[in-house]
Amino acid sequence: MANTYTLIASNTVGILGSATITFSSIPSTYTDLVIKSSARTDRVSTYDFYKVKFNASATSYTEKSLNGNGTAAASESNNSTSYGFNYAIDASLSTSNTFSNAEIYMPNYASANYKSYSTDAVTENNATAAYAAITAGLWSNTGAITSITVESANAANFVQYSTFYLYGIKNS
Repeated sequence: MANTYTLIASNTVGILGSATITFSSIPSTYTDLVIKSSARTDRVSTYDFYKVKFNASATSYTEKSLNGNGTAAASESNNSTSYGFNYAIDASLSTSNTFSNAEIYMPNYASANYKSYSTDAVTENNATAAYAAITAGLWSNTGAITSITVESANAANFVQYSTFYLYGIKNS
């Protein structure tokens, strides 16, 4: 059981927005990593998707997800994708000034094994549809994760006040 979370880095998006959020020079001194976010994009839709890349790699991601929108549920499998996926983030047509919440968890990120990750995300929307998703993924690479990039899957920008926090976790 994790007993310490240490903030490694944080990023709050400014007035001009940001297409990508990058955490680099991640130390290998922790057991696990987690990114917690409160975010929204300017995509013209009620929701958007995150893309996540480790060490700028665009290969070897596979995953399974379960998602729902308040009226229907679905599952998806992605094999050999060019990025990890997170299925729920508020966009410009969701309720004004609301931000989705998400967590991306990466256990054993510095090991010489393939890297598993999981995501858990929900949107906030005072309407019929609100989205929730969980994903389990694998990055088939044995290198330690030293950088993480998060961006919109639809070439949108994260809007002002979107926040991203990277924590290192030590197990004892």
